[in-house]
Amino acid sequence: MTIDFSKLAVEGVQKLNPYQPGKPIDELAREFGLNPADIIKLASNENPLGPSDKALAAIEKELKDLTRYPDGNGFELKKVLSEKLGVTTKQITLGNGSSDILEFIVKTFVDTGDEVVVSQHAFAIYGLVTQMQGGKTIQVPAKNWGHDLPAMVEAITEKTKVIFVTNPNNPTGTWNTKAQLDAFLQAVPDRVLVLLDEAYFEYVDKPDYPNGIDYLAQYPNLVVTRTFSKAYGLASLRVGYGVSSEQLADLMNRVRPPFNVDSLALAAAVACVKDENYVRQSKALNDQGMAQLEAAFDQLNVNWIPSVGNFICFEVPNRAMEVYQGLLSKGVIVRPVANYEMPNFLRVSIGTEQENQRFLLELKDLLAE
Repeated sequence: MTIDFSKLAVEGVQKLNPYQPGKPIDELAREFGLNPADIIKLASNENPLGPSDKALAAIEKELKDLTRYPDGNGFELKKVLSEKLGVTTKQITLGNGSSDILEFIVKTFVDTGDEVVVSQHAFAIYGLVTQMQGGKTIQVPAKNWGHDLPAMVEAITEKTKVIFVTNPNNPTGTWNTKAQLDAFLQAVPDRVLVLLDEAYFEYVDKPDYPNGIDYLAQYPNLVVTRTFSKAYGLASLRVGYGVSSEQLADLMNRVRPPFNVDSLALAAAVACVKDENYVRQSKALNDQGMAQLEAAFDQLNVNWIPSVGNFICFEVPNRAMEVYQGLLSKGVIVRPVANYEMPNFLRVSIGTEQENQRFLLELKDLLAE
């Protein structure tokens, strides 16, 4: 007798479509018979600078203890983060990437039938973790490709448990100002949790861009998440964190799996927190690359969405997937965003100057066809 296990799975999982990451280099090499060394990946908002030398040294030092479990409480990482951010160690929750924290907050507070408010064109993981938990995702239409915060407040009902706000947003790169966030947080009821996702925080230097950590003392219903995957260059090691009230952190730590951050990631992250020069170099490289792409898009008469992340969306009306496939065949991986209700756009991560130039040359040729 054959058993259909999909019918035994919980309802939220039965209807779930898995998250689709950017295409890996090895997979593209197999599909097109390309040399992996000739492929550039500009699809997953990764740091093109290469890892910090201090992070590599910390990893090497940790290798001799691979037979031991990591520090389940992440004492050293919490210590350096608390000193850097001006919070207590009890306010910090560590995650296997900041996406872990998103899941913890939903697991802790969302039950079957509860509502979670998100913005159109926001990070797909929010809806996935809500659906797995049996919650209902309420999507609010975007405004100028970004979060319409007043409309998100209007979407709150008695069933609302969590609101996700991404600042800057992925995949559009748009951002909300300090004045907008001030008004939003004042309007959200105390009983509704706000998760402010700041995965790209280190790349932003706009004078009106808010620092979520500054709001924690005033808003005990706020959780701020950040990651070491982007500006700190540790995407492969998967380490991120949330900062909140001590009470919220305690609750999230009850659902956090033991040893969810491995020892290599912990050691590398500690080193990266102390390596401020590396982050400055990452941002400088990103600023230069963003200016390079924006100027080239203008020359090519390609529309683009202003971004403060390490990526930018550009418009290819009615040809997005055709151009995407054409770039793949040339060994250039970017990211289609049709699943974010943006069928005419592609997202490209900022690479090195040489990687950006190669992408632009291949794009120019494809657009001329």
